[in-house]
Amino acid sequence: EVQLVESGGGLVQAGGSLRLSCAASGFTFDDYAIGWFRQAPGKEREGVSCISSSDGVTYYRDSVTGRFTMPSDNAKNTVYLQMNSLKPEDTAVYYCAAKRGSYYGCLFEPDYWGQGTQVTVSS
Repeated sequence: EVQLVESGGGLVQAGGSLRLSCAASGFTFDDYAIGWFRQAPGKEREGVSCISSSDGVTYYRDSVTGRFTMPSDNAKNTVYLQMNSLKPEDTAVYYCAAKRGSYYGCLFEPDYWGQGTQVTVSS
């Protein structure tokens, strides 16, 4: 059974940092695309950072490039989202999600989702 369990959200002031963790079970990263998505109130869900299963490259949306990184620990089957220089517009529920197969960047509709974790950035 595929499971994704997130942790690490919270409240932080603008300019601060948070690290989200996503512990995956039931699959290996070699066979799945995995990434972080977020949804703010009244806005559409958007891909934040994904590890492309087609070429292994990590994709970042433009608004987080240079501030967020997505390291992974294959031994622990865990991916992280390190968020630095946070801005109020980063406030959202963040989800870890995965889909079996080969995809570029965040261009996939996930089959599996974590429970979501709230990130709130105050100004």
